[in-house]
Amino acid sequence: MRLSPIVVQNIPKRYDVTVHEIVMYVENMLKLESGSIGEIVGSTMLPALVDKLIELDVEIGLDGKIHEDAKCIFEMELEDIVNFAADDDENYNSMCVSEMLNRKNLQGNKVVEKLDSLIVLTFLHLDSCQSSGRLSEVFDTLLTSFKRTVMNTYKSKFTQFVMFYVCALDPELCGVKFAIVLRDMFESPVNPPITRMSVVAYLASYLSRAKFLSSALVADIIQRLVDWCFAYCKIHDLDMNPQAHQVFYSGCQAVMYILCFRMKSLMNVPRLRMQLIKMPMLLLWKHKLNPLKVCLPSVVEEFLKQEKAARLFMSAELFVFEDLLEADLSKAFGGMDRLDMFFPFDPCLLKKSEGYLRPHFVRWSRVRTTYDDEEDNDSGSKASDDEFVDLNAKDMMVDDDMICSVAAGLDFDPDLNKILSTSPTSLF
Repeated sequence: MRLSPIVVQNIPKRYDVTVHEIVMYVENMLKLESGSIGEIVGSTMLPALVDKLIELDVEIGLDGKIHEDAKCIFEMELEDIVNFAADDDENYNSMCVSEMLNRKNLQGNKVVEKLDSLIVLTFLHLDSCQSSGRLSEVFDTLLTSFKRTVMNTYKSKFTQFVMFYVCALDPELCGVKFAIVLRDMFESPVNPPITRMSVVAYLASYLSRAKFLSSALVADIIQRLVDWCFAYCKIHDLDMNPQAHQVFYSGCQAVMYILCFRMKSLMNVPRLRMQLIKMPMLLLWKHKLNPLKVCLPSVVEEFLKQEKAARLFMSAELFVFEDLLEADLSKAFGGMDRLDMFFPFDPCLLKKSEGYLRPHFVRWSRVRTTYDDEEDNDSGSKASDDEFVDLNAKDMMVDDDMICSVAAGLDFDPDLNKILSTSPTSLF
């Protein structure tokens, strides 16, 4: 059909139109996708939209110092500073460097405004697809587009949240399927190393940030990652070499990163606690490949801090390094693209889009760590809203074959829809 290529080829260029004009054009594309001729043209509209989102995404530059501020990973996030006044120097001084610079860089950026508006429009379309019973079909199209376009784009910053949102709308099918696809792509030796490293970064970030995924599912995927890494150790009984074993170190870092967010919620469920304890993690961390020396120091440090409080291993004293803050080895395994510092589902900096993601998203400031109880005893009570508490309660009542029943506890604030009525020119 001639209509599809005409529509795709005439998508407005990023500098040729206003925010309103490009939104109107894409809105009509999405009407074609869901309309009476959707079966004919629908398979081209969504991939073309994702390509446009990526085109805008790569135009948005974040300050290069993000690579120098690894300690910011487990420090203040957007939720903690969203209400700070822009002229409040004292508050800005309390931010981590990369967060402050990136927020400043995005303000007033016309490309950011277009991307934010188009992502929100996509979210609304996905809501409509869910209501009409088409979400599974649309998910498959988006997943294909993700694997073709988004996953292979150097440090995509925002477009991937379309996949996050569609998974949040259907956790039991789309949410689980996305995790399984990422896991299988990491394990497949057919994929090139850089693809496997990128995929496992997506997997770790997704399992850590997705509020709608059950602890049982997370534990099962951690099990698969640990088993793969341990099997790799048996085959490669060699000394530490970051560049020669990049995929291995990426898998190890993924395990630690997920547990930084999920360890307490997993340890609180007896069955999942036993599953963690039985994993060969102690042997993995002690292997000559020495992943604790190579992986990103801030991730290793937080993981060991929580492991010690949880007493997951009985040999925590073995994992104390004087040069823990040295990141040269991490840089070596991360490669030129610094995939050791790629956390694709870190908090979204697009204001309107973030409003839709918020009910489904776990922020570090809300995570209850294994050492919280110790700190509470020393300094008084702490806010107790554990992002995973509802999922933990459900996990305690289900068997392994019911790990996908995670829909309970997702409270979406209808007032968030009001964000659409605001002008897209104001980002924060």
